Amino acid sequence: MVFPVKTCAICGEEFELKPGKPGFATHCPECSESQQTGSKTRQGIDATDRSTAKEVNEARREAMRNLLYRKDR
Repeated sequence: MVFPVKTCAICGEEFELKPGKPGFATHCPECSESQQTGSKTRQGIDATDRSTAKEVNEARREAMRNLLYRKDR
C-alpha cells in the first residue's frame, strides 16, 4: 500500500502519512513526538495564576454590574 507523502509544517522534512500516526497530519512523527513530550501537561493551574484569574474575574463582574445597574442622575 502506498501512503501519501507530506511535508512537515515545522521542520520541512518529507514523511509518509500512515494511518494511526499520533499528532497532526501536517507534522512528521519526530515533531509530533517532541510536541507531545515537550508540551506542558495540564494538571491544573498554580496558585498565582488562580489568584490572578480570580481578581480579573471579580473586576470584570464589578464593571459589568456598574454598567448594568448604574443610575444616571
